Amino acid sequence: MTGEAKIISGTLVAKNIREELCREVKTLRASNEQFVPGLRIVQVGGREDSNVYIRMKIKAATEIGINALHVQLPRSITELELLDKVRELNADPQVHGIIVQMPLDCDTQIDAHRIADAVSPAKDVDGLHTLNEGRLATGDLSGFLPCTPWGCIELIRRTGVEIAGAHAVVLGRSKIVGTPAAELLKWNNATVTVCHSKTRNLEEITRSADILLVGIGVPEMVKGSWIKPGAVVIDCGINCKPDASKASGTRLVGDVDYEQAKLVAGYLTPVPGGVGPMTVAMLMKNTVKSAVKAAARANRKNWSLQPLPLRPERPVPSDILIARAQRPKHIGNLAEEIGLEPNEVSLYGSNKAKISLNVLQRLRTRQAGNYVVVAGITPTPLGEGKTTTLMGLVQALGAHRQRNVVAALRQPSQGPTFGIKGGAAGGGYAQVIPMEEFNLHLTGDIHAVSAANNLLAAQLDTRIFHEATQTDKALYQRLVPSVKGQRKFSPIQLRRLQRLGIGKTNPDELTEAEYGKFARLDIDPETIMWERVVDINDRYLRDITIGQSPTEKGLSRKTRFSIAVASEIMAVLALSGCLADMKKRLGEMVVAFNKSGQPVTADDLGVTGALAVLLKDALEPNLMQSLEGTPVLVHAGPFANIAHGCNSIIADEIGLKLVGSEGFVCTEAGFGSDIGMEKFCNIKCRNSGRHPDAMVLVTTVRAIKMHGGGAPVTPGAPLNKQYTEENLELLEQGLPNLLQHISNGQAFGMPVIVSINAHVADTPAEHKLLKDAALKAGAFAAVVSTHWSDGGAGAVPLADAVIEACKLPNKFKLLYDLELPLVDKMNKIAQTMYGAAKVELSKEALEQVQRLIDAGFGKLPVCMSKTSGSVTGDASIKGAPKGFTLNVENVYVSAGAGFVVAMCGDITKMPGLSTRPAIYDIDLNTETGQIEGLF
Repeated sequence: MTGEAKIISGTLVAKNIREELCREVKTLRASNEQFVPGLRIVQVGGREDSNVYIRMKIKAATEIGINALHVQLPRSITELELLDKVRELNADPQVHGIIVQMPLDCDTQIDAHRIADAVSPAKDVDGLHTLNEGRLATGDLSGFLPCTPWGCIELIRRTGVEIAGAHAVVLGRSKIVGTPAAELLKWNNATVTVCHSKTRNLEEITRSADILLVGIGVPEMVKGSWIKPGAVVIDCGINCKPDASKASGTRLVGDVDYEQAKLVAGYLTPVPGGVGPMTVAMLMKNTVKSAVKAAARANRKNWSLQPLPLRPERPVPSDILIARAQRPKHIGNLAEEIGLEPNEVSLYGSNKAKISLNVLQRLRTRQAGNYVVVAGITPTPLGEGKTTTLMGLVQALGAHRQRNVVAALRQPSQGPTFGIKGGAAGGGYAQVIPMEEFNLHLTGDIHAVSAANNLLAAQLDTRIFHEATQTDKALYQRLVPSVKGQRKFSPIQLRRLQRLGIGKTNPDELTEAEYGKFARLDIDPETIMWERVVDINDRYLRDITIGQSPTEKGLSRKTRFSIAVASEIMAVLALSGCLADMKKRLGEMVVAFNKSGQPVTADDLGVTGALAVLLKDALEPNLMQSLEGTPVLVHAGPFANIAHGCNSIIADEIGLKLVGSEGFVCTEAGFGSDIGMEKFCNIKCRNSGRHPDAMVLVTTVRAIKMHGGGAPVTPGAPLNKQYTEENLELLEQGLPNLLQHISNGQAFGMPVIVSINAHVADTPAEHKLLKDAALKAGAFAAVVSTHWSDGGAGAVPLADAVIEACKLPNKFKLLYDLELPLVDKMNKIAQTMYGAAKVELSKEALEQVQRLIDAGFGKLPVCMSKTSGSVTGDASIKGAPKGFTLNVENVYVSAGAGFVVAMCGDITKMPGLSTRPAIYDIDLNTETGQIEGLF
């Protein structure tokens, strides 16, 4: 080659790359305008040379459309603090690239290599993490490539010189340039020689190079005589050399003597304007690459879910043996599989985690999935396997039909767990695991509800005591004490002043009359609706007297305890849409009425903020998994025969966003469709605005026989032979109950899929009778499910029917308008859902309804509290009678939850223990640490 070398302008190539990246970012944002590639440049101290580089990087990023922020940290920062900051950025989903600017300008001793390796490999856009270096060394170029070497390769390619087969010599073996450059040349099929300070015959070796890449750190070391004529020379060096002709007194030179080299080389990079601009350009390219991957993960329709293999045994072992035989995947891995970001997951050990509400903000533009509610017919005391069916369905959808699916369940109360019913994790080969953690404390949400409930109860009784024993002025002075000579209203007290119409904010400006108006709630003890709670069955707390200590000065009253899941706070937790909504609802809870008939709220008692603090973490749903490794969201647990009996709106919303438009969220409504499903629709869906796409109705041959006049079914007692032998006549007589529940789903416009939960004593003829009757009644489908014995494989026909049903146009509708009077709403529910002729309110209930209307609660939905053992108000009546009268004994408001409760008959809010509860069987093996006796 003759003449001077062709100059490879890194400035020009870098400009072209930035323009390409700018177009790529615009295309990326066209599909999601909220998405912005994010780069964070972490700097310790303030070295000016580092500042120059950082400004260059931010300028380039801004031109491309990358949100680049300079994270400047003090010189005094410790290694631990710096590691914490890097981890924080690793967990931030808005950050796609992280650079730690080197060298670290610090006063403390910090291991720079440890800091570089603390950056997530998925965000290591410098390409310096050990994992990314290792990938490069093994020829895996899918990770992030180190920017300067990658830029060098790009410059070589732009010359048109073939790298494959060329002899490349790399002068220098630094971790940042020489070594990775040699690897890149090697994997581009060059024959590579690496030279360093110990290399002999250096000039001879470099003169043999078709491609010479220099990064030795010695100014103008490589002379023209070292270069093969026509070679490609890439100069990575940048050095300051004294030059009196320059205003600065210095000039920048490379490691190659430019003036000599240009007379010999075929292609040559200048300094400056060669490799330097390319380093920044490739850094931007890595950042955009990371952002593209993040966007693809966020937009992917199908999860990368790895199901757990299931190997059913015969005979089917006990629930706890099945659960323990399956090793759960680490909950962090499951969270990653379903698209959760690290900062959205708080691990509680390896088997359960809390999910941050921030995920809803991140996925706010994603279309929600299909919404399926699983309900049941009127059950026997043994239950008909509604949760088991739900778990079988999601295992079938997720593990066998490869659909994105989330099961959304209530957290079980410890009352039934230690009582007769046992746990609520499902059963057989369709369960939530680990069942022990699911059925016991989980992450403490129910305990948080109990603490908040009882704090409010304590404040309520304490306020009555203090008002009864102090003058207006003394009470006011204690409520608004002088601290360091100043009085100040708290925010919650200012809200009370506003409600009272007192437009003053200075405590010293209130009049004597306003003292009393502000300080006295004047609660009527006869109207108190708030009860203390505990999460165990304790019959001796059903009727108690409090305030009997002499210190309470005779201010005793009769009250009772409820089980924790009957607390209105549990319903508030389940119906809240966000933290602000929960706090608002907590403040609106009515605990009593004053002597003028006005409601007294938690906000009046000054306790709203404290309740919210206790419940802050409890508002986050819990992530667990099924036996086949599909995700389960467990959250809230309101009783269905007392409250609305559904899991939380928040859990469903997170699930619906995670699964995406083609996925499924399957949730459960407590007891029969007349109770849980009706409230799911009229209360929960009214609050959330969601329209369920289908209803799965769970039935069994056993339950239908019971409704046909079969012998009583008693827990712990052997089943009558009517239930263990074929009896089509008895089964046919019980069909009206099944038909009533099918009709209930249809009343809300939902397609109804009947799932017959198969038991070992069932016969094909019995199954056929149920299927034929269901289809004749208008069910979308009727299938036999064997998930208890076969896991998800046994619910595949059910899953297929659900998939098809959800393809239908959504025709969901609510049962009644809120403008209807309260009693008319009760009648509408009773007539449509139960088959009653009318409701009849006691004198006391009528007075209570009028009080609620006068207080402004007449337009709330109604929550019917009635027995789960019958569609009527009498648990002893089976089948589906028509034209009966439903008695309503009491009516009260759950204003925070947002509904009026109608108590139909004698419904206890505190279960009791039987003669032989499950307590006798539950034990702790002190050698293994395992819990025994749960089922």
